[in-house]
Amino acid sequence: MNSFPWLTTIILFPILASLAIPVIPDKDGRTVRWYALIVALLDFTLLVYTFANHYDIHSDQLQLVESYTWIPQIDLRWSVGVDGISMPLILLTGFVTTLAVLAAWPVTFKPKLFYFLMLIMFGGQIAVFAVQDMLLFFLVWELELIPVYLFLAIWGGKKRLYASTKFILYTAGGSLFILVAALAMGFYGDTISFDMRTLAAKNYAHNFQLFMYAGLLIAYGVKLPIIPLHTWLPDAHGEATAPVHMLLAGVLLKMGGYALIRMNAGMLPDAHATFAPVLVVLGVVNIVYAALTSFAQRNLKRKIAYSSISHMGFVLIGIASFTDLGMSGAVLQMVSHGLIGASLFFLVGATYDRTHTLMLDEMGGVGQKMKKIFAMFIACSMASLALPGMSGFVAELMVFVGFSTSDAYTSEFKVIMVLIAAIGVILTPIYLLSMLREIFYGTENKELVEHEELIDAEPREVFIIACLLVPIIGVGFYPKLLTQIYDSTTTTLTAHLRDSVPTIAHKQSNPVALGEFFRAPKLVKSSEG
Repeated sequence: MNSFPWLTTIILFPILASLAIPVIPDKDGRTVRWYALIVALLDFTLLVYTFANHYDIHSDQLQLVESYTWIPQIDLRWSVGVDGISMPLILLTGFVTTLAVLAAWPVTFKPKLFYFLMLIMFGGQIAVFAVQDMLLFFLVWELELIPVYLFLAIWGGKKRLYASTKFILYTAGGSLFILVAALAMGFYGDTISFDMRTLAAKNYAHNFQLFMYAGLLIAYGVKLPIIPLHTWLPDAHGEATAPVHMLLAGVLLKMGGYALIRMNAGMLPDAHATFAPVLVVLGVVNIVYAALTSFAQRNLKRKIAYSSISHMGFVLIGIASFTDLGMSGAVLQMVSHGLIGASLFFLVGATYDRTHTLMLDEMGGVGQKMKKIFAMFIACSMASLALPGMSGFVAELMVFVGFSTSDAYTSEFKVIMVLIAAIGVILTPIYLLSMLREIFYGTENKELVEHEELIDAEPREVFIIACLLVPIIGVGFYPKLLTQIYDSTTTTLTAHLRDSVPTIAHKQSNPVALGEFFRAPKLVKSSEG
């Protein structure tokens, strides 16, 4: 345990600082927005300092561990810590949320409440990736739902009440599975504990693991999101403002992928071995179905939203690959998409602020007047379609190579899945490039130009996109900048998961159909020597 509570301070500082916002004298939001930005910058600076000075990238163990008794009767503790899986996502959260506060500069309606919720979100999102008690995880998971609901319901578009209600029904409904699983796993066996390391060490019955895994897959499948649990996301993005877009695409979707790795794979490895082919199929469906749906969308926000769903399919395939490269690619894809998704949605918001329309049919030729936005949109779209030299290309390549070289699946299964997923990869540049053509190229829409002031990007907007493009390009050219943070942890986890494949094969004398996708004998360790 650390002498100074670094993680607790990082989590609680923005939350406690938000409590001062209601008493700040401010009428038009100018003072409170500077206050929120300074708090966010201070917390992100503290986060970077903690990572640079107190985190060992070569260790696969939990670090910066803090544990304090809360309710001793049921062994509920305030327990936080980080490892290679959570640290990159915490850094992503701090980075994107700080930029989202800056992106919220134009907010003038109820600014005190808006920035209050932004700071609450800051601490709550970091807590999701840091807590090491499963019941506490459920509580902080629920905490971040409330600000997003209010962001949609108060500052959303014309259908904001529908979108916010649908969001809370889907996500809160899915969260119930986390609570049930936490209680069932915590009370399982002779000891009562909700500590994640204790839960991972318990010897669960195989059927119990399957039920817990299925429940958690539903809960985290809503947040990822996995088709068909995805329909809340396009509606939420369709009504959200630019800074809320950045939080949704940049951070919230990553919570689902992180939890699948931390709990489904890390705590229930035998069940993961059984469900892995399902994850691969669901990942391929995400990639292709969402790409096809995005191709057909005429609303700009919904087009990018379905693009996000498609890209998250690679995370599922990487998690189920049983290879170091595939798992590393899944983590890299989460961070990469967090940066790319935040940049695209910010630009969508900037374009809407000028054109006051989201319909592609009503745009055209605006690149002649908005040259900076045009250039930034092209750069971020290239990153999204996985142009070599950008982080998206490296992440998707690692997932594809990791899965295709895995010895946990038959060659036929791998070939079929890769070929189908390739369809989605081919569709991505088609719908993104056609989107750019319809917005920026061609003849100007005279009615749009005459009624709207199509001013180019201001310095604040250029700065935000530049901040996002620097790590996107940096990781694209030198992936080790990011992968070295988590390689030791993902390698240990993958080895643990591979050990579970022969365990399943031996337990089931008559394997179910899902198990037939595996080549279990290749993973069984020899008893000789």
